Amino acid sequence: MSEREPEEVADGVFLVSSGPVNWTLLVDGDAITVVDTGFPTQFTEVEGSIRAVGRDPRAIETVLITHAHVDHLGCAQQLSQNHGTPVLVHPDELAHARGQVHESVTPARVVANLWRPGALGWISSIRRLGVTSHARVDQPQPFPTPGALDCPGHPVPVPTPGHTSGHTAFYLPQHGVVITGDALVTGHAISRRTGPQLLPGLFHHDRAAATESLHTFAALDADTVLPGHGAAHRGHIADAVANLLG
Repeated sequence: MSEREPEEVADGVFLVSSGPVNWTLLVDGDAITVVDTGFPTQFTEVEGSIRAVGRDPRAIETVLITHAHVDHLGCAQQLSQNHGTPVLVHPDELAHARGQVHESVTPARVVANLWRPGALGWISSIRRLGVTSHARVDQPQPFPTPGALDCPGHPVPVPTPGHTSGHTAFYLPQHGVVITGDALVTGHAISRRTGPQLLPGLFHHDRAAATESLHTFAALDADTVLPGHGAAHRGHIADAVANLLG
């Protein structure tokens, strides 16, 4: 599969990799839920991925955001403005999504990590995608009810704080799939590892809480992981967590 070509990992569940970051499409009939929205400059790519699965971007019913970093919140505001689509986040992520607080890696911490393999190339690529933009959503909404959401795919929000205060994964129990955002990834340009892993420590608002959230994943009955960075992982998530925690 080439980058940007949606990969159907389960019936109606598509992972889209743009290289530096992923998003997920949940398709139910003609309707769509978009989980995360790439970088600010990737609006046309997000819409193109929807067309690639045979749907119209005007059929987006809901945008779900795992967390409000620029590479995941990216073009959510534009999708909302163009299509009247609600953008939903965890209640603890609302202020972050509105741009009222900031829980992102600082430029100073990035500079301090330039020694890492791949760091310079990664910085160059994400600058072109709008990493320095102040992405925000004017009117993000909290999840309206506990349990499965009433939107295409019926994902179940799973709070996984640590990467940010309100970071949320989305569980699809009918498919055994969990969309992990940045709470559990399978690769990153500045990581030497492949396979399930935590992002390097500089990216986490609270690394200890991020590590603790892995236990939440271990309780899910899922054998497919769709991360915010890296390829889809096939294998029970509890085994992946056990390997990480030793």
